[in-house]
Amino acid sequence: MKQLTSYNRVAGYLNKLFDLLNQRFFEGELSRPTLTIQSTPKAYAHFSVRDDTWVSTVGATHEINIGAGTLARPIEFICADLLHEMCHYYCQLHGIKDTSRGNTYHNRRFKEVAEAHGLNVTHHEKYGWTLTTPTDELLDFVLENELLDILITRNEFYGISVSGTGSHSGNPTPPPPTKPSSSRKYVCPCCGNSVRATKCVHIACIDCQAEMVIAC
Repeated sequence: MKQLTSYNRVAGYLNKLFDLLNQRFFEGELSRPTLTIQSTPKAYAHFSVRDDTWVSTVGATHEINIGAGTLARPIEFICADLLHEMCHYYCQLHGIKDTSRGNTYHNRRFKEVAEAHGLNVTHHEKYGWTLTTPTDELLDFVLENELLDILITRNEFYGISVSGTGSHSGNPTPPPPTKPSSSRKYVCPCCGNSVRATKCVHIACIDCQAEMVIAC
């Protein structure tokens, strides 16, 4: 697959990620919402509780947004943010009251749903059970599907003014977008077989009896 260096390609890729996550963690239960890439101040992502956030001549959908200025992070964290919002979507469909205080405080119901769907959850003093990170199962999912890092982000650090936000994702201060990925690809120099790992490892191709090297 080509590198994810254009907005249009990333927009399509997010739809692919949603479908893969939906199948793996929700048994395909969630209909695809409108996935957007917009500025979301002080949050990585949001889910719209209205089911008519986007409307067309053929129907209406919820929205899941990924913050435009937070795209260039390791793909496992993009997946975790998307999965976080999909858990809100799941709660909405099942009538589970998972937030309060204007949809910013995440209660223990959200924690239970998120932990049942591939996320680790820790507590934030202001926003409740909202700090989500990938579980080993989600990391395995990333490796199994050979998901790629997104290599484009919106420059929001130099004079770009934005206002307004949706439901808080629970990540109040996005990190710099230049953080390197924690996953890496190893390739056999003989046959070209490849694997991904989330840390530096010494690994060999059994077929060729050759040590695998990090792909450039």
